[in-house]
Amino acid sequence: MNYIRLDTLDLAIAALLLLAVVGLSLALQLRIERSLAIAALRCGLQLFLVGLVLTKLFELASPWWTALAALAMILFAGREVMARQERGFARLWAYGIGTSALLMASTLVTLFALTTQVQPEPWYDPRYALPLLGMILGNTMTGIALGLQRLTEGARQQRAAIEALLCLGATSRAAMLPITRQALTTALMPIINSLAATGLVSLPGMMTGQILAGVEPMQAVKYQLLIMFLIAGGTTLGAVAAVFTGLYRLTDTRARLRLDRLAGE
Repeated sequence: MNYIRLDTLDLAIAALLLLAVVGLSLALQLRIERSLAIAALRCGLQLFLVGLVLTKLFELASPWWTALAALAMILFAGREVMARQERGFARLWAYGIGTSALLMASTLVTLFALTTQVQPEPWYDPRYALPLLGMILGNTMTGIALGLQRLTEGARQQRAAIEALLCLGATSRAAMLPITRQALTTALMPIINSLAATGLVSLPGMMTGQILAGVEPMQAVKYQLLIMFLIAGGTTLGAVAAVFTGLYRLTDTRARLRLDRLAGE
């Protein structure tokens, strides 16, 4: 397959756009040039290291090394979920809930794709397994973080209403149902917006990359649809698991609202 190769000079020319942003920041005194430079350096270093690791993994094609790399990705994603919580659950619980939901959702959906639609040989081929997991994981991570954040915010904001319902004999699930719905709606809104906008408003990165690499446009479209459907399923599974686990943590066996289990309470 023919594709246009990029060299270091090509990347250096593209980096001139970042220098233009730095110049604009200095001219307008936005004071973002330092953050931008650090972020750009981190991006380049991280992608370079990932490229080296993936090259080695592709050569090994070992199920154990592939599983270890997948686990590392999930553990780092769980840390991101925890870091995005403002006054959410205590750090250990925030990490545990987010990571467990990510592990369940992303693993199930990735295995589903590898064994039913993509079907590489062998099925654990890291060339297919890790990119699929990465795309599913990134979006599922965002959904889980948004869902947990909305759940804990709603519990604080609607504390009086929830406790009144509990005092009147409502079950914990019934009393928390409004904020549970709000949390799940918030978690799923990004993927709903992506599904609605893909194609007309934006050409996703995977589809664009395949077209640039020489894949026929209709084949690239099919792959992109597959990825979008997998992401939607993974985000939904992860968000439901995380929100209902968070709901369990916010109440106890005596049907009490336990805001003391949140950070800062």
